[in-house]
Amino acid sequence: MASKLLLIAVFVLDLIAFGLAVASEQRKSIAKVVQDSELNYNYCVYDSDIATGYGVGAFLFLMASQALIMVASRCFCCGKALNPKDSRAWAVILFIVCWLFFLIAEICLLAGSVRNSYHTKYRTIFGQDPPSCGTVRKGVFGAGAAFIFLNAVVNKLYYIYYSSAGDNSFQAYEGRTSVVMATYK
Repeated sequence: MASKLLLIAVFVLDLIAFGLAVASEQRKSIAKVVQDSELNYNYCVYDSDIATGYGVGAFLFLMASQALIMVASRCFCCGKALNPKDSRAWAVILFIVCWLFFLIAEICLLAGSVRNSYHTKYRTIFGQDPPSCGTVRKGVFGAGAAFIFLNAVVNKLYYIYYSSAGDNSFQAYEGRTSVVMATYK
């Protein structure tokens, strides 16, 4: 039987990660080209850098959520064998999909945070083309938030199917510790 306390804890961690990812999409850095006071050169000025912190926070909360599910299910590869029935097959499929969504979400959050924290440091002389002020593209943190949501749904389903496949787990040799042999004649 799936632990309701674990599912609630993972839900809360996923909800916090989702909220931070959405907040980082809303608060990402915006740059504008500004001239110096003597009108000799142009340079980039960036507003708040809070989105980087939100993105890293979402990254860490999602990682904690995934680690909690994987520790509870023994990462699917350790522990007792599961019953050979439909829930085991669904657990395998959901395990793979869960890791896929997790990796995509983590890559989006990490790439968005790194790109958001990068600020163009050079300047151009007046009369040349203005500097290209690099900022994170629209939707990078949003894609991370979407994959956090998908991962939240899939990892809970994975844990429920894993738990139902583990109930009365499969035991070869009917639970005996050794193979019974007949007497030798």
